Amino acid sequence: MSLLRVGTWSLRGRVLALCVTVGLILAGLGVFAALTAAANNRQLDDVVSRATPMRAAGERLSTALVDQETGIRGYAITGRQANLKPYEQGLATEQQLMAYIDGLLRTGPLEDTVRRDLAEVRNRADAWHTAVADPILNAVRTEGPEAGQAVVAGGDTAEFDALRAAIEKMQDDIGVLRDRAAADAKETSQRMVALQIGAAAIIVIAGVTLLLLLDRMVSRPVTELAAQVREVADGDFGKHIESSGSPELRGLADDVDGMRKKIAAELTEVREARQQIEWVNDQLKMQAEELTRSNRDLEQFAYVASHDLQEPLRKVASFCQLLQRRYAGQLDAKADQYIGFAVDGAQRMQRLINDLLAFSRIGRLTAGFTDVDLDRVLTEVTSQLESRIGEDGEIRWVDLPTVEGEEPLLTTLFVNLIGNSLKFRRPDVPPVITVSADRDEDEWRINVRDNGIGIEAEFADKVFVIFQRLHGRDAYEGTGIGLAIVKKIVEYHGGRIWLDLDVTEGASIWFTLPLVAGIPVKEKLKEVGA
Repeated sequence: MSLLRVGTWSLRGRVLALCVTVGLILAGLGVFAALTAAANNRQLDDVVSRATPMRAAGERLSTALVDQETGIRGYAITGRQANLKPYEQGLATEQQLMAYIDGLLRTGPLEDTVRRDLAEVRNRADAWHTAVADPILNAVRTEGPEAGQAVVAGGDTAEFDALRAAIEKMQDDIGVLRDRAAADAKETSQRMVALQIGAAAIIVIAGVTLLLLLDRMVSRPVTELAAQVREVADGDFGKHIESSGSPELRGLADDVDGMRKKIAAELTEVREARQQIEWVNDQLKMQAEELTRSNRDLEQFAYVASHDLQEPLRKVASFCQLLQRRYAGQLDAKADQYIGFAVDGAQRMQRLINDLLAFSRIGRLTAGFTDVDLDRVLTEVTSQLESRIGEDGEIRWVDLPTVEGEEPLLTTLFVNLIGNSLKFRRPDVPPVITVSADRDEDEWRINVRDNGIGIEAEFADKVFVIFQRLHGRDAYEGTGIGLAIVKKIVEYHGGRIWLDLDVTEGASIWFTLPLVAGIPVKEKLKEVGA
């Protein structure tokens, strides 16, 4: 059909068309084979169930007539009834066999010929009985054996010879019928074989056609498509991918080519991004080198601050303290006040420089991370702060883990946090500081909580800024760098720190430390009090 171009058919459509065509042809062959098989069965039935039994019956009929002829002659000679039994039995057999042969006959030219032959045999038998057998029987029965013998001697065998000739003709015609049935059966058998060969040939042709179709529309196109894909996989992203196979494969090739184009576009973006990253890395290297130089300058500053600045500052503080001791009360009140200011300023400057040095050294001077038992750290911190805890103070901790870090820095962290809790206690209220930890996926969340004066929410970010104070120096001592040091230590260990704003009493500070896999939490409960 002009409207349906085979070249546009899908592989599924072509295979379906081939299968339907072969199926229809095989179905037609199957119907024809069924009809041929039925005819063959009928012809074999004619040979086995009709022609052969008729011929055998003809032979037996000839034998029965010979028995009649023999029996009638014996009866004529002896006149005894016993010699007549073969005649009587042959007569009964004759009737049965003629009826049997007549029952096997059907319609058809050859059957009609046999039927006429059978009628002729019946007529000849009746004629023989009338002309020969019956007169002998009557003569013997009425006049005795001598009369019967005279009838036999005076007669001839013409009637019986005619009867035997009729039987032989019937047998010949039955043989013709059997031969014709056998020939027809042989012909249908050959036709069945031809049909089977034809069906097998059609199946083979269909199989070969299907293989050729699959090779042309699937195997070779898939091999070609795979080769093109390998070229793209080897780095030729500009290779156009196409297929000459079935519409499905052409569609697949288009999809793969679309994916190739997308990958090529993304690869171009990646290459551009890589160039940008390389440029950024170069910039970072330059900044790292600059940072290294800055750190060297900072270390130099630390050295100067710890030696060159400390020495004159110690002299100023020492001489101011010497003036205070030697001339206290000898000068006027203003002079004593000024000397006191100078001593206090020098001491505060020393503390500021020492705290600033400690802050700058975090992360620069390191001994490496080790497994740190926080229970042991809290025990050490409690020992260091024992004098500040007092008799009524209390520090508690529960189920603290083993973490990875620098033990001196973690000790400093807890000293600053717990020291702040002790510093900002409520008047006339014994301080209680609780340290707890819980696991949150891949990190430990550690909490330090007290019952002190607390921190207002508006100062949640300000408290971790260096040198930021929420109270005057007259109210609480210190430089305002403690929580800044805590934050830097936490961030140096890869954690975060924040103020818990949901507590109603005291201050609660949370920080995290990365989890070290394989180190179990110790089931401990320690409570230390002065």
